[in-house]
Amino acid sequence: MTADAAGAQFTVVAVSDDEEFTAYVTAALPRLRRLAYVLCGDAHRGDDVVQIAITRLYTHWRKARAADDLDAYARTVLVRAFLNEHRRRWSLVRLVGGSAELPHPLLPPPDVETREVVWTALRRVPPRARAVLVLRFVADLPVAEVARNLRCSESTVKSQTAQGLAALRRLLGKEDR
Repeated sequence: MTADAAGAQFTVVAVSDDEEFTAYVTAALPRLRRLAYVLCGDAHRGDDVVQIAITRLYTHWRKARAADDLDAYARTVLVRAFLNEHRRRWSLVRLVGGSAELPHPLLPPPDVETREVVWTALRRVPPRARAVLVLRFVADLPVAEVARNLRCSESTVKSQTAQGLAALRRLLGKEDR
């Protein structure tokens, strides 16, 4: 028991690092899953990337919680996990011929035909440009924050955005617009 300046008695409850981490991840998990799903275009692979990101976040929890913006820190870890996983050769292996994906529970139901066309095109955009497009237009982050997340300059983010959008337009057959 401890007393405050007015003499009132209260109990100090220390929250452990694990409890603090668990509380943060519980609150942030829907946002992280949605971002990973959009980056990967696949709910199962997105969940794998989230798991990797959460594991890395746990191992660096003291540093992460000291960050100015914990959500930005977690988002950066997630995007880097996505980019690292994409670089691995096994990520190119498909175990099934068709799409076995179930609708992701965190996204509103889109027009199926449009969604498939856009997803197919987005999957063909290089991973780094895809990450920039998702952070800019899905996560709605400003250029400066995307640059911090990806550890690059703002001009790189702008050029990757332009290149990614040009690639999407080309893939969607909208080059002349």
